[in-house]
Amino acid sequence: MALESTLISHGLPRPDNLDVARESERLIRAEGAVPATVGVVAGTAKVGLDEAELELMATADGIEKLSARDLPVAAAKGIHGATTVAATAHLAALAGIRLFATGGLGGVHRGARESWDVSADLAALARTPVAVVCSGAKSILDVPATLEYLETAGVPVVGYRTRRFPGFYLADSGHPVDWSVEDEGEAARLVLALEELGLGRSGLVVANPLPEGDQLDPGTHDRALRAGLEEMGRRGVRGKDVTPFLLDRFARETGGESLRVNKKIIVGNARLAARIAVSLAGIS
Repeated sequence: MALESTLISHGLPRPDNLDVARESERLIRAEGAVPATVGVVAGTAKVGLDEAELELMATADGIEKLSARDLPVAAAKGIHGATTVAATAHLAALAGIRLFATGGLGGVHRGARESWDVSADLAALARTPVAVVCSGAKSILDVPATLEYLETAGVPVVGYRTRRFPGFYLADSGHPVDWSVEDEGEAARLVLALEELGLGRSGLVVANPLPEGDQLDPGTHDRALRAGLEEMGRRGVRGKDVTPFLLDRFARETGGESLRVNKKIIVGNARLAARIAVSLAGIS
């Protein structure tokens, strides 16, 4: 199963980024699956980074953030790059991998009616046959618009043991989903059903909420979000810089508590995706 590298290079501070990358891979192996962290090293797309390449993604300066559209440019220039959800899903599918774990999806940004700022993650899921285990969309986004986009694009969204769409740092974004799966076996059967019904050319979102006891305090979350959005507006931050900017602001506003939650999200989703991958291997 695949893991993205953007959260290593751009989503978590040092040295937590490398610790979480190693822990995610360790947990996946412990569940009986094979981890494949995806990235671009000296222009070569790699599905399965070795230890030295993981350290490169975590410690080197100037690692580019690569969406799917950036992959050919990175290849031509021979540069290092960390892959987003869109790029990771594309490369994983090329390698025949059907499961992918991340923290939170990109989505429709607040104010997208004026900015047209919509993450390429959503378009990639509409055309890439990979099931993504995530904790919903990042709470800094317009969650209802993101869910509407996924519905229009024909991407199934199911909750893992919940009919509520998680809000990344929060167990519940305040918005429902139409379907849920009750265990990893049912999730694996859903992946197969997409293929058998001729719908396997698009992705699948398995939304895995944090336990309520592990989530960020909702009041703290709302205050940090307001402060971050106000500062972002003053500075004119846009495009691919929005998410790392707001995640960094959350960490500062919450005294590092959001970082603790983020790490739990990442390893929890890796564990669940590994279990689904093992179930899928058993019935394929």
